[in-house]
Amino acid sequence: MTEPSTQAPELVVERRINATPPTVFSFFTDRDRWLSWQGEEAEIDPRPGGVFRMNVREGNVAAGHFVTVDPYHRITFTWGWEAPDTLVPPGTSTVDITLRPDGHATLLTLTHTGLPLDLFQSHGIGWNHYMDRLLVRAEGGDPGPDEGAEE
Repeated sequence: MTEPSTQAPELVVERRINATPPTVFSFFTDRDRWLSWQGEEAEIDPRPGGVFRMNVREGNVAAGHFVTVDPYHRITFTWGWEAPDTLVPPGTSTVDITLRPDGHATLLTLTHTGLPLDLFQSHGIGWNHYMDRLLVRAEGGDPGPDEGAEE
């Protein structure tokens, strides 16, 4: 008999952002622009093998490294939490972001794989929250202070 899987399916979040792919891409490659919609402080070196480390909120630090950086089309980085006894240690899951032009807008697809089933829902809530903040920021607005996602 096969054991039931504790691995979650792919988490997919999509947004249509009224900004060009180069503009949206810059919000994943420029530290200050990234921090304008997600995180309190970060170390970001957007090149294959480069570090990704971010205090997302209130000392909750996500960490990994960049895997793929294809300007204006795709960026991939590993993801996990720097916390004792975490179910997702740094670098054990993967976030893949693709950008496709749609007229003067961009279709963004974020796919997070490798999450344990127990954390699938909370990461879905979190990524939807942050993609909404990115949409506002990339379109020229101010998403305001990050009060966190409502669960």
